[in-house]
Amino acid sequence: MNFADSFRTARWIRIVNLLLQAVLFLTLFAGLNYIALNHAWRFDLTQNRRHSLSAETKSYLENLAQPVRIVVTFTGDSDNEELDQAHRDLKGLLREYVYATRHLEGGPLAVDFLDIYQRRREAETLGIEQPNVVVVISGDRRRLVTIDELYHLRNKSTREAFRGESALTAAILDVTSAERKKIYFIQGHGELRPDDVGERGLSLLSDALRQRNFELAGLDLSQTRRVPDDAALLIIPSPRDRFRPFEEELLRNYLQTRAGRLILMLDPEPRTASGLENLLFDWGVWADDNLILDTSANFLSDTGELILKHFLADHPITRSLIANDIPVLVGPARVVRDDLGRALDDGLNVKKLVATSESAWGEKNYRNRAVRHSFTPGEDLRGQLGVVVVSERVRPASLPLSVRGGRLALFGTSDVVTNNRLINVGNLTLFLNTVNWATERNVDINIAPRAIERFQLTLSQEELSRLRLGLLFVVPGIVGLLGLLVYWTRRA
Repeated sequence: MNFADSFRTARWIRIVNLLLQAVLFLTLFAGLNYIALNHAWRFDLTQNRRHSLSAETKSYLENLAQPVRIVVTFTGDSDNEELDQAHRDLKGLLREYVYATRHLEGGPLAVDFLDIYQRRREAETLGIEQPNVVVVISGDRRRLVTIDELYHLRNKSTREAFRGESALTAAILDVTSAERKKIYFIQGHGELRPDDVGERGLSLLSDALRQRNFELAGLDLSQTRRVPDDAALLIIPSPRDRFRPFEEELLRNYLQTRAGRLILMLDPEPRTASGLENLLFDWGVWADDNLILDTSANFLSDTGELILKHFLADHPITRSLIANDIPVLVGPARVVRDDLGRALDDGLNVKKLVATSESAWGEKNYRNRAVRHSFTPGEDLRGQLGVVVVSERVRPASLPLSVRGGRLALFGTSDVVTNNRLINVGNLTLFLNTVNWATERNVDINIAPRAIERFQLTLSQEELSRLRLGLLFVVPGIVGLLGLLVYWTRRA
């Protein structure tokens, strides 16, 4: 028998054929994986492109010069549906960030979902103690993003849009920028100190600002006699002594000529004037020498704190407070308001952001503690009294065009940010929002929020009954008829 026609030859041919098929299959599989890994095409077919990053974010990510780590402390297995939804939204979004930075020479963007309770040691190493936040880290800089910054709420409870991309992109730009925004705390007039850990200290506020990538320093104008060029914001927390005229002039020039930013907190206690009356007049605001009192149980806590619930709608500072229905708690506070005698065409935009209830009044004779205070018509102020007002110069009074102007926030109390009050979520949110507004943080990020799509099937009782009958009888009946048809065909 010819060797080519033998059974042994046929068997070897089949074995070689099978081996070649296996090799070809493995080669095809490896080639497809190589092409998919190095030459991938991704298509987002959703209507609102919800699984794609904006062109602005991609442009920022392509220019990253240093690695960034994003730590998410949302666990995704809690009993809170809103937190679980935030975990899912962040997970999908961050997957796109990682994919967009996978080829960067400086190192890709790394994402880690961290349970601070199960991985306590790692969380302490990173300095993360707060759950349900996002921490963006680059080198020794970090920025904390809370859940309030991730969503746009409607009617105080309904999540209308997901703003995670704009919040995360702003945080990445912040921690990777060459310079950090610097905040100066004015000193030399008995102000509250940012390094004081006592009840009336500001150490907790300082920690919160550093977590958000601000650089802090002290400033004594009587010593420096100038405002530093790198001052992004000045904070004057409860001065006890009067400012000298040249110090006031330095602050006025900083706000007017350099479009400076200032947060001023004036408590009602000092018997002497602050020495900043001309500055306040320039910015169309005023601080009355009145102590706010309120006898309503709905707006007074059991420890005597004022409960502030009236906020100006649709403003960056108060928007999250209104959406989440968060009150602000303060101790002694004075009345602050817009200056009624200012010219209406001075180029200022003055707004009362936080106010008391209608039952409150501003007591003029509050220093006399020997009498029981009550509202005195013609002497005391009454109604929704201002506790926080802001003033923004839309344009210089001498120019008819719109340019970047200064911003001033006036608080009628420093009690909102002291260590014994800052544990209240509303207090911290109010002040941090004020800092962000004053420093114009995140204003350059113009990324549209992603609408949250909701689908709901609503059936009447009659429609539900018909659906139930259809599932119980119609579908099984059709299957039975098909079975009978097949049986009859085969039998025939």
